[in-house]
Amino acid sequence: MRHIEQTVKYLKNKGFEAPEVGIILGTGLGKLLEEVKILEEVSYNHIPNFPTATVEFHKGHLIYGELEGKKVVIMQGRFHLYEGYSLQDVTFPVRIMHRLGIKKLLVSNASGAINPEFNKGELMLIDDHINLLGGSPLAFKGVSQYGERFVDMSCPYDKQMSEKVEAIAKQNQIKLNKGVYASVLGPQLETRAEYRMLRTIGADAVGMSTVPEIIVANHLKLPVVAVSVLTDEGDPDNLEPVDIKEIIAMAAKAEPNMIVLFKELIKAIEV
Repeated sequence: MRHIEQTVKYLKNKGFEAPEVGIILGTGLGKLLEEVKILEEVSYNHIPNFPTATVEFHKGHLIYGELEGKKVVIMQGRFHLYEGYSLQDVTFPVRIMHRLGIKKLLVSNASGAINPEFNKGELMLIDDHINLLGGSPLAFKGVSQYGERFVDMSCPYDKQMSEKVEAIAKQNQIKLNKGVYASVLGPQLETRAEYRMLRTIGADAVGMSTVPEIIVANHLKLPVVAVSVLTDEGDPDNLEPVDIKEIIAMAAKAEPNMIVLFKELIKAIEV
């Protein structure tokens, strides 16, 4: 709690005042910032108690600005367990954005398609998830100081915002799949047997992030919506070697459609 208060005080002194919407940008998904009127920008390594992004394609900046008439705080780059951080480290920024005042949280990520009907370059609205990270960001002493220990997860993704995203996609003729996201530790990609297992247990896409932030958002009773950019296809019977540069390039190719969804959603939601 002391760390949270210290970090929030620092950011407020930097001008991060009363943001309404929080946004987490995933791998290769930074061009949304071109649509933002940036008012303040702080490097993660200057923020007290903040982890530092160690992945070369995650920029590591917290940005405060205006988008579609609303004040937003944006994470340009997120944290992952595979970087050696704890689940509490990974989700610390969500708690900070909540304490700063956000009323809604929008999350994006890059993930691999598992459902054979989904293609790389398309988007997937996350309807549910499977936590395969081996832990919970709520499994620590004193968690009840921050909210209920036993958080209901029967509907972790806000239904109202999800329906708006689907309507926006339809209006803009954007192909939007809907499915289940499985979060794994990484950083290695999946084997053929692992892709078969993930398909068997009901996953439509797989990635290495997002689920911890969603759990904490629910702990804070913060409405959240999440969209995956499908950057590769995990077909176990025709599995091709994956180059991380190709994944980032595919994320960039699909990013304009995600930007439309997020901009129009921010315009439409009430905060």
